[in-house]
Amino acid sequence: MPQLTGRTALVTGGGNGLGRAMCRALSDAGGRVIATGRTRSTLDETVAELPSARAETCDVADPDSVAGLARVLADEQISILVNNAGIAGPVAPLTEIDPADWDEVFAANVRGTYLVCRAFLPPMIERGSGDVVNIASVSGKRPLARRTPYCASKTAVLGLTTTLAAEVGPHGIAVNALSPGPVEGPRMDRNFRLEAERTGTTPEQAEEAFVSRAALGRMVTAEEVGSALVAMLGMPGLCAADIDLSAGMVGR
Repeated sequence: MPQLTGRTALVTGGGNGLGRAMCRALSDAGGRVIATGRTRSTLDETVAELPSARAETCDVADPDSVAGLARVLADEQISILVNNAGIAGPVAPLTEIDPADWDEVFAANVRGTYLVCRAFLPPMIERGSGDVVNIASVSGKRPLARRTPYCASKTAVLGLTTTLAAEVGPHGIAVNALSPGPVEGPRMDRNFRLEAERTGTTPEQAEEAFVSRAALGRMVTAEEVGSALVAMLGMPGLCAADIDLSAGMVGR
C-alpha cells in the first residue's frame, strides 16, 4: 500500500519545476496534495495531473496572503508541510547587488518558510503529529560565487530547520531539510548561459565544468528530488536532519 494514504500535504511553490515533481511524487505515494503558489495557471496544470488534488494561490512572503491561505484551508487536516517556494535571485558580485534584490530573496526563501510554518504548525501541535520538510540547497553549504543572497538564504533555512525541530519535536512533529544539488531544468540552463557570457565560453562548456564537481558527474533530476522527499517521510526517526541529494556535489 502507498505509505502516505490518508495524509494531506501542502506544497508551496507547487506550480512548476521541483514543486510539481514533489506534488506528483507525494500523490503517487498515496497522499492528497494541495499545491500553492503565486500563479494560478501553473497550479491548475499541476493538480490536473493528480487525483483529488487542490490548488490555492498564495504569496508566501506576504503575511496577509499566508493568513488568508490558512483560513481557506481551515477544513483540511494537513499533516505534511513542504516549504519549497523560493527564488534564485541575482547573479552578481555582492558589491553590485541592490539591497532591494537581497531583501526579495530573503522574503521568499526565509520569511516565506517562517510564515507558512507559523500558520500551519498549530493544528499539527494540537494533534501531536506531522512532518515539515524545508527545501534548502547544497548552495547553503558550499561556495557559489556571485550568488550570495541565494546561498545565505538557504543557510538560513537550515538554521531555521534545526531550531524548529527542537521546538516542535516534543509535540510529535518531525522537521527536516532536503538539500538538492543542481537540478536539471530551465533554471540551471539559465545559469550556464550567464556563466558562459561571463567567462567567454559556451553554455555546454560551463555545464561540463560545473557537473565535473559532482562525484557522479551529473546533476540530479526533479523526479529524484520527489523520490527523496517521499523516502524521508517514510523514515519515522528522522528529525532535525539535512539530507543532501547532489550526485556527490557537496563531497567534492
